[in-house]
Amino acid sequence: MQLVVGRVGRPHGIRGEWTVQVRTDDPDLRFAAGSVLATEPADLGPLTVSSSRWHSGRLLVTFAGYDDRDSADDLRGTLLMMDSADVGPPEDPDEFNDYQLVGLEVRTVGGEPVGVVSDVLHQGQDLLVVEPPSGRAAADPILVPFVAAIVPVVDVAAGRLVIDPPPGLLDLGVAG
Repeated sequence: MQLVVGRVGRPHGIRGEWTVQVRTDDPDLRFAAGSVLATEPADLGPLTVSSSRWHSGRLLVTFAGYDDRDSADDLRGTLLMMDSADVGPPEDPDEFNDYQLVGLEVRTVGGEPVGVVSDVLHQGQDLLVVEPPSGRAAADPILVPFVAAIVPVVDVAAGRLVIDPPPGLLDLGVAG
């Protein structure tokens, strides 16, 4: 599975540096000199990182073969990607990469099917976006706070997670 680790933004200066909108938890590793990144659109890559540095809170990256501002003009907006197989598992057994959670079947502690995890949002509180089964009259996906009290079991190998939802959580978004 390909994971987006960044998006090429606007050029910085005249030496071929580009701002990169970071979409990874470890930008210093992902954008280290010598890193090779796939691209979307694919015909612009793969790109090899020549150098990277932080400037005023922004990541600036240069790519091999793009030595000045004009030569890299077509890179703006390009997604930078890597294979999920190249991302090691988290060191903490209670931590998960987002791609490990997407696609997991969700059931309540009582065994009732809730849906499938379609995304993970990081908005102050990590939230699992759960798409309900087709038979449920839901207007919207269910947002489940990703905390141990509500999600006591995550079994990536078995492809499932178990939730113990507080009263009303599963009723949100249900068409009445």
